Amino acid sequence: MSESVAVATESPEFAGTTPEDLLRANAYGLLGSLLAATPAPSLIELLGQIEDVPEKGATPIARAWHGLRLAATRTTADAVDDEYHALFVGIARGEVMPYGSYYTTGFLMDKPLALLRRDLAALGFERQAEVKEPEDHAAALCETMSMIITHGDEITPAVQQNFFSNHVGSWMGQLFADLQQAKSARFYRAVGYLGEQFIELERSYFSMSV
Repeated sequence: MSESVAVATESPEFAGTTPEDLLRANAYGLLGSLLAATPAPSLIELLGQIEDVPEKGATPIARAWHGLRLAATRTTADAVDDEYHALFVGIARGEVMPYGSYYTTGFLMDKPLALLRRDLAALGFERQAEVKEPEDHAAALCETMSMIITHGDEITPAVQQNFFSNHVGSWMGQLFADLQQAKSARFYRAVGYLGEQFIELERSYFSMSV
């Protein structure tokens, strides 16, 4: 999914991107990577090295990072691979359906996808020909949010908020909540908790900044 969308003109510019926004973009990028495919062993190892935080007095997002670190240290690459396929691939379908149209209408490839494609085109993003997944896959949307943020002054906070509200915040928190309850989830239960807390943090961020 890392190639699920592409900038039609040039690569994202980091000029004008604040340190806070880079942290937001990196969090979206990480969630996108974890949802796009089985994480590489090197990524699991890296997640196991996240700086620990004292649980007492920790914020929900800090506890979420702590949980992801623990989950990464308690699993193996093979176990995560099996888990990913059970959750998102399956024989006919995975246990979780990570698509915006499905979560908002109950159907795949529905009107929300058409609206998303319209808004992506307006922002200068286009789907690459070799990509099979639709643009409303959660991984593609996380990647898109990361690129929107790192466009700095080119895309205003108000535009960021509209895209988030229309295509991400309206459903992705529920996806992450469902991921925590999925029977096959072990490592991805921690991913779900991090994602849920991060989406809530983004919602608060936009309510205060825009």
